[in-house]
Amino acid sequence: MTQKANYIDGDWVNGNATITSLNPADPQDVIGIYASADEAQMRQAIAAARAAAPGWERSATQVRSDLLFRVAHEILSRKEELGALISREAGKTTADAQGEVVRAGQVFQFFAGEAVRYGGESLPSVRPDIGVQISRHPVGVVSMITPWNFPIAIPAWKIAPAIAFGNTLVLKPSEYTPGVAWELFAILERAGLPKGVANLVNGEGAAAGRALLEGVDAVSFTGSVATGRKIAAAASERMIRVQLEMGGKNPLVVLDDADLDVAVECALNGAFYSAGQRCTASSRLIVADGIHDRFVQALTTRMRALVVGDPRDSVTQIGPIINAPQLEKILGYIEIGRGEGAMVAEGGKRVVAATAGNFVRPTLFTESSNAMRINREEIFGPVAAVIRVSGYDEALQVANDTPFGLSSGICTTSLKYATHYRLNVRSGLTMVNLPTAGLDYHVPFGGVKASSFGPREQGRYAVDFYTSTKTAYIGY
Repeated sequence: MTQKANYIDGDWVNGNATITSLNPADPQDVIGIYASADEAQMRQAIAAARAAAPGWERSATQVRSDLLFRVAHEILSRKEELGALISREAGKTTADAQGEVVRAGQVFQFFAGEAVRYGGESLPSVRPDIGVQISRHPVGVVSMITPWNFPIAIPAWKIAPAIAFGNTLVLKPSEYTPGVAWELFAILERAGLPKGVANLVNGEGAAAGRALLEGVDAVSFTGSVATGRKIAAAASERMIRVQLEMGGKNPLVVLDDADLDVAVECALNGAFYSAGQRCTASSRLIVADGIHDRFVQALTTRMRALVVGDPRDSVTQIGPIINAPQLEKILGYIEIGRGEGAMVAEGGKRVVAATAGNFVRPTLFTESSNAMRINREEIFGPVAAVIRVSGYDEALQVANDTPFGLSSGICTTSLKYATHYRLNVRSGLTMVNLPTAGLDYHVPFGGVKASSFGPREQGRYAVDFYTSTKTAYIGY
């Protein structure tokens, strides 16, 4: 199988080592072999981005906009093909994978518009005969580190605004989904990407990450809290801008007055779809006493009907876990929950399928408390725990009792409780009668506490990370 190269300074460059991409539903299925960049190649990519930065900063906004529109057009026109690759490499169902491709195309379209729309301000000074001009300028060279669970959407919502606002970049995608990233950069090249403006470096381990913090002006990272903290510390030493999107332990509150069908659908979708491998997944189901038993019974009934298997099969609803170590981690947490005294109401077992994939039944714990590890630590799999509470006040307290603060939700027919929760829950995203996972591309994304650090991603708010402001005073 031919090695697929990294993309550095407008050329496809092989590495001294390789990464083999495997299908998590069938590890015997080799998707491709991809070049793995060493530290020297990482630095080469950063140098290329640095050399391209002055020219790209001076480029016309229409040039940037046209480039992004061409990228969006090809992504959207290849929805089925790219979706099939994501299903095969990331383990997503066909519908989920194609939906992600569409989202990536929409992100590029949105920032094609922002490229010609963003700007500064003209204000009068508080002093006579003076004008004030506030302008926005690119940050410079941005390194980007992205995860495997959204292998085209997350790179899209980092790359598109960086290019739109005149920055250059180096992307290191997850070593588990190099194929999707390679296809995205092939699209960028065909769209007329200037030499050095965007560079792709696949790589593994901490050494690759360290190299991407040297010689850049900003770093945007999506991944684990532990890695994010290390990046934040290193970035602060170098006095560079940092944007971190990390974990979540997201609560879904279900009150006694909730529509039961709506609440069950929100929990099923938010906790278990995409095999629970979403940072916005609702892993803590905080349920009021009056509806608790009916909710658990209805949810477990729905869970038993979920089809787990190869995501390319049209009947499959839950695909595989991304790799064997992550599957073992999830199974380990299920045993931790049992050891803590929680009861497995449904699931909790590995699934034996036609292929030797990384499958596990969606798992629901009951009789759990918020102090248990299964409710404190991110599992990142199709595992949720029900926490019984007396009513709204206790539900809000439990929802906020977490080191994380990414997404949250409430199911209620009370405008009073919905409004109070929306204003008082400590999270960056809040859903009312909707799953905690599921986002729009034109509005800001991010959390509080250990979930996020730095300016928001997505929408017009992305300009705050990818540009700096300059204030000029002009005497008449």
